[in-house]
Amino acid sequence: MDISNFKGVIFDLDGTLIESGDVWTQIDIDFLGKRGFAVPENYGKAVSAMDFRQAAIYTKQLFSLPETIEEIAAEWRDMAIWHYTNDIPEVSGAHQFVKQLHAAGVKLALATASSKELYEPVLKRCGMYEYFSEFVTTSQVERGKGFPDIYLLAAELLGLKPGECAVFEDIPEGVGAAKQGGFRVYARLDPKRRADHAVLRQSADSCFDTYIDIMSDKMPEHNKTV
Repeated sequence: MDISNFKGVIFDLDGTLIESGDVWTQIDIDFLGKRGFAVPENYGKAVSAMDFRQAAIYTKQLFSLPETIEEIAAEWRDMAIWHYTNDIPEVSGAHQFVKQLHAAGVKLALATASSKELYEPVLKRCGMYEYFSEFVTTSQVERGKGFPDIYLLAAELLGLKPGECAVFEDIPEGVGAAKQGGFRVYARLDPKRRADHAVLRQSADSCFDTYIDIMSDKMPEHNKTV
């Protein structure tokens, strides 16, 4: 994987930099189970590109829940904050890869559906927070991860054009949207989402399993320009 010509890299968080899939699966099981519901087969995929509020609206409507949107989102948030602060691990090699990009003069941005109260503690605990210069969430744009808005905003904040940036994602919606926005896209093949792997291999410019697999490839030279 040669990303030596990129001035900036935009990373998704969940499933791309950190292994959070099991946590969200358990939160869904606990939240819906408490209310007497099983988790529908495609529920996790449906909400994966949404922020808390968008997912709360979707869930309230799907299950006709009596709680307000704010109450649903707050319950999820409290459950998630503990895990992001205490026990979610990085994708193998993520810290070292991000550190090497930063040392090479590549500008880094985060583009995530997770809020600051989630991404900040986990990135700090995993030692990656300091390497990012911009943090963008889906709450800052009109449309979610199925559209290029969040990646375009991240590139703009980095002071770069889409063609000067690479995007790292793990969901088909994000990969497709970033490609639509004019970015080169690298897809992480999350072992928890094997059903998506065929689509990701077809739509992304390149795919990888962990950052250990790609760090032996050509890395950017210090402050190299396109």
